[in-house]
Amino acid sequence: MTHDTDAIVIGAGAVGLACAFALVQRGFETIVLEKEKAIGQGVSSRNSEVIHGGLYYPTGSLKARLCVEGRRQLYAFLERRNIGHAKCGKLVVATEPHEIERLDAILDRARANGVEGMQRLSGAEARSLEPGLRAEAALLSPESGVMDAHGYMDALAGEISAHGGAIAVNTPFAGARPLKGGGFAIRTGGDHATEVTARHLVIAAGLGAQAVAGTIGTYPAEAIPPLHLGKGVYFTMTGRAPFSRLVYPLPIPGALGTHYRRDLGGQARFGPDLEFVDAEDYSVDPARGEAFYATIRRFWPDLPAGALVPDYAGIRPKLHGPGEPHPDWRIDGADRHGLKGLVTLFGIESPGLTGSLAIGEHVAGMLADGR
Repeated sequence: MTHDTDAIVIGAGAVGLACAFALVQRGFETIVLEKEKAIGQGVSSRNSEVIHGGLYYPTGSLKARLCVEGRRQLYAFLERRNIGHAKCGKLVVATEPHEIERLDAILDRARANGVEGMQRLSGAEARSLEPGLRAEAALLSPESGVMDAHGYMDALAGEISAHGGAIAVNTPFAGARPLKGGGFAIRTGGDHATEVTARHLVIAAGLGAQAVAGTIGTYPAEAIPPLHLGKGVYFTMTGRAPFSRLVYPLPIPGALGTHYRRDLGGQARFGPDLEFVDAEDYSVDPARGEAFYATIRRFWPDLPAGALVPDYAGIRPKLHGPGEPHPDWRIDGADRHGLKGLVTLFGIESPGLTGSLAIGEHVAGMLADGR
């Protein structure tokens, strides 16, 4: 049967735009639907803008593979389009002797994941790179960096348009139903509610992925994982940034932990922490700064009193709750939900920005292969 378009992508964050970019490159006529008034207003606008090396994730997982592949593609994309970024490198620090065993385990995993250039440093070697750092030992990841996430998303939007695709903002997704002859009828809301048909449908809606999946007729409820909201807040620091490289403590349960970065403008920023919440709330409680001081002074004892200023908050679409194992991303095709031509992405949190181009290629490949 004839459809209005080849593919529709729900969500114009970094991952949704990367999926659309991969699809238009393969010749799929593609439309991106976004409920907000502009692209990149959700999870993609409230993160650390860090380019991850791929150190931590279980070898063979989607996170490990697509982070490493995506990071290589991302640097090339940013270079070609003159988008702000810096391959500044990252130090992962053990601040106590008993943490060194965990540090070495991360090094083994990073090398198994194919992360290039990893180095094991003594505390003295780490301090020679970043004076003022407190470390018993450290890992140096030279492939880690920072980037302009909004510049990246603007460039993806430009590529989609240049390849004949379209992005419809202020266009909330209202539901979809599978068509007998294949494909989907997609309903949109807003001021110009309409229905459009497409052969393929991609749900890359971040925090809204579970809700969107639940509006698709015949989508099995048991195939929709629970959503947990992982809130993290950030603080900036007054004064000169203390380090040129990213500095990370060892990971905490469910997250990488409160880390340091110097952004592209030279501002020192710390965060995020992790708090599971019941509803979206982007306020920053200044009282959380007390825990930040304690955490940061473990790796930077000279943090001045009164230097931290509340900045912003983000919420991660987690597939696990407090105390539960940290699962892999879910990129579900018909083998999981039974609906041919549909790919649903659940739990795409960090390192989703880094891996976005590889995620997009993975999704486009699934649809091209009929999976």
